[in-house]
Amino acid sequence: MLARALFGALAGVSLAAGIAGGLWRLGVAVPDPLSFASAGQVLLVHAALMVCGFLGTVIGIERAVAVKQRWAFLAPLASGTGALCLAFGQQAAGAWLGVAAAMVFLAVNALVVRRQRAAHTLLLALGAAAWVAGNLLFAAGRDGGAVFPWWFAFLVMTIAAERLEMTRLMRRRPAAGAALHALLLLLLAGAACSGAAPLAGGLAYGVALALLAAWLAVFDIARRTLFTHGISRYMAVCLLGGYAWLGIAGVAWAAAALGWPARDAALHALGLGFVVSMVMGHAPVVLPAIARIKLRFGAFFYLPLVALHLSLFVRLALGSFSVPLRAAGASLNAAAIIFFAVTVAGAAVAWRIQHGAEGARKAR
Repeated sequence: MLARALFGALAGVSLAAGIAGGLWRLGVAVPDPLSFASAGQVLLVHAALMVCGFLGTVIGIERAVAVKQRWAFLAPLASGTGALCLAFGQQAAGAWLGVAAAMVFLAVNALVVRRQRAAHTLLLALGAAAWVAGNLLFAAGRDGGAVFPWWFAFLVMTIAAERLEMTRLMRRRPAAGAALHALLLLLLAGAACSGAAPLAGGLAYGVALALLAAWLAVFDIARRTLFTHGISRYMAVCLLGGYAWLGIAGVAWAAAALGWPARDAALHALGLGFVVSMVMGHAPVVLPAIARIKLRFGAFFYLPLVALHLSLFVRLALGSFSVPLRAAGASLNAAAIIFFAVTVAGAAVAWRIQHGAEGARKAR
């Protein structure tokens, strides 16, 4: 119980500091959790808090629970503690703790591959290796152009691997699997080239993201579960909406490489539109498994999801014409994430109330 509270607190602090840092960077009046003189450093640390601190910690906990090895929890412990260091301005300590977290996480995934050698476990290991590469570059002081592609490759490959596992029993042509592997290799090649050759690397990365979005939209089981009911339909809506944002992110990433003012769209269509949609979709299933929290699912789960997509439209579409609208959209992004956290907490309370009442009736 104490360990779950500690990891939950580390992930929560990372998320709160990351949101505050992102809002502060756009001029929204929130307390500044960072102590950096350069706006570029603030952007990089904001991303580190969100990707490595929050998402890295949550994914690390999920994998540690799955392998059932105590040492595996060193990864989320290091990533969460590293994020805490970053939030208080200790960049070097935070960055190298992030490297340690990624290295342990890679070892955890190597164990998974040894236990079950399959396409999806190999992709999980490649995603972990991408996290190691990104964290090493961050610790070495490289800029976002070199670091971000590796961090997002970690998240994208992890999600793609999990979706591949979920759909492994679906019938599809052998060429479909080969196409997926080719797209993910193109993604890694784009990440590797982005630091030294931003144009070629950015174009390759953007094309890979856009084509991956099309692959997922065509071959993911969400196309079928969209026509079911309850939590299955909700997950499908989250997934398919996320794939749409992934496609937009790919186009924006390539456009930014060509010099168009599309960097904010590339980063946040990918980080919020795609990744957070995946988090919202999987949370009702994953949270009970890793946190032993049971949720009462209902249509109210759609509300923060709709809020997220609308806030992204304000930020990325309307905000491209107006700086104040862009900042307002970012504030609404933060509100949507907080709204989802409140929704999950409310669903947990609702489940306890419902089952407590049922228990009381049975006792009578």
